[in-house]
Amino acid sequence: MKINLLGNGAIAMGAIAAGVGFAAGYPGTPSTEILETLKSNENAKDIHIEWSTNEKAAVEAGAGAAYSGVRTLVTMKQVGLNVASDPVMCLSYIGVKGGMVIVSADDPGPISSQTEQDTRSFGAYAHLTVLDPSSPEEAYEMTKYAFELSEKLSRPVILRPTTKVCHASATVDVTDEVYAVSPDGFVKDPKWVIFPPLSYKRHIENFKIYNNLGECSYNRVITAETDIGIVTGGVTTAIVTDVLTDLGVKVNRLTVGRPYPFPTTEAAAFAAGLTKILVLEELDPFIEEQLERIVKTPICGKYSEHVPAAGELKYENVKNIICNFLGINAPETVSVNSNVTLPTRAPVLCAGCPHRASFYAVKLASKGKKAVYCGDIGCYTLGNAKPLETTDTCLCMGGGITVAQGIKTANPDTDVFSFIGDSTFFASGMTGVANAVYNKHNITICILDNRTTAMTGGQPHPGKGVTITGEETVHIDIAKVLTALNVGFVKECNPFELDSAVKTVTEAAEFPGVSAVVFKAPCIAVSKKPCSYEVFDCIGCKRCINELGCPAISLAEEKAVIDPVMCYGCSICETVCKPGKIRMIGGLSV
Repeated sequence: MKINLLGNGAIAMGAIAAGVGFAAGYPGTPSTEILETLKSNENAKDIHIEWSTNEKAAVEAGAGAAYSGVRTLVTMKQVGLNVASDPVMCLSYIGVKGGMVIVSADDPGPISSQTEQDTRSFGAYAHLTVLDPSSPEEAYEMTKYAFELSEKLSRPVILRPTTKVCHASATVDVTDEVYAVSPDGFVKDPKWVIFPPLSYKRHIENFKIYNNLGECSYNRVITAETDIGIVTGGVTTAIVTDVLTDLGVKVNRLTVGRPYPFPTTEAAAFAAGLTKILVLEELDPFIEEQLERIVKTPICGKYSEHVPAAGELKYENVKNIICNFLGINAPETVSVNSNVTLPTRAPVLCAGCPHRASFYAVKLASKGKKAVYCGDIGCYTLGNAKPLETTDTCLCMGGGITVAQGIKTANPDTDVFSFIGDSTFFASGMTGVANAVYNKHNITICILDNRTTAMTGGQPHPGKGVTITGEETVHIDIAKVLTALNVGFVKECNPFELDSAVKTVTEAAEFPGVSAVVFKAPCIAVSKKPCSYEVFDCIGCKRCINELGCPAISLAEEKAVIDPVMCYGCSICETVCKPGKIRMIGGLSV
């Protein structure tokens, strides 16, 4: 049957059709919807599905299932692959029994990521096959093929969709048939224990496997009566098809659907007789470098500066690149509503977000003191913006706690605070806490516990007490974890009870050693709106504007006004308004 699906949904449906029995991952845009689709699909009721604490845990749990003959799917975004790299690298040596597909969704732009790294390069480094879908339809078929190939090679296979593929919609022809898998369970064998002699042997095997893998149907050639060619991979294939169709031009084309191992034979045959080749690919010049190694035909790409070295390839810039390559004039683009200027919408913490109150409490507690605020990955990274300005560093998941330790050591006269969300704390924050305690770093850790993984859509985590499927489970108490790690000062507080929160932060900052404040208040996406607030008889002091930066508060004729639709009733503005000109105006009906 034909179903309209996101690319991520197509990957999930492909995994179901392939008979996947174990699916794990950590939420991260643009990959999140893969497991979300699985959990809501009737045909997935017998599949074990979990949000793991982080990507490393997901891969390792998946490895255990794959050792037992179960077909396994593990999902993450490209920076999550860094977290998972230890077991992934080892699995390329140890191998698997049941098919194992690792989906690492790349984010050209980057749109919502710290880096613009390329999973194809990682796959080559790890000696793991990489498949690069160009559309949701191809992602569906590639996912099924990836499981087959994984079992044929006894190695994991990486599927590398990019943002455009993950979040594009398409009508996908989905089969009703599900591949029957009969796992024989874990069979004890020395091959599952990674020792140096075995690794040496497997390294040689990997070289032979990937050097002799042969052709792949996803590497496709289109010929034309011309002596020039274009080589593409991933979603650029679809973009180039659209551009060439609109231009009415035909050229020789090679699509690289399996970038690693690279289709050396097909590429050499494709280049024979061509006078020049244009390579269009997102992120690293991966295909370009492989072609340079194989053929003598002049290559136009990122190194020759025909193609941008970074960022997404979109229709307009691809059209200009191709026209420049072909030596033709690019047709003018007809602009729709060209006289309309859309307003700029900067990223901002939501109205009613408890993080705003938490940041404000810390800022008040450290007022007049020399302080550094170390941030982390999550909604709360937006604490860097005015007027809060409480995010001075942001490196990677969990890095805020450990970066703070280095800054405090180098700046002993400074109060150093680290901010980390509840989901990130479980993902990669606890080791940083242990390091701080063990090495006696005098920092204050602020846990922003809003009861969800907010930035990626409200997924549950170990502190929530519920799994991805809605099943009740153990609620892991963050304050108890901190106490168990021997943090000397641990207190919980409600950030909207401002005076109490400021007092708690002050005590924590004055504590001689590792201290922690757990700010507990739910994300507005997981709690009901209690009421709204209004401004009356405003005197125009602008304190609410200058101190909070809440998007529900704006100025009209130099007077503060609150949008009752946007207002979530958090009450922090009422507390901040010293003239007392803000009041509650009602309940849920507002």
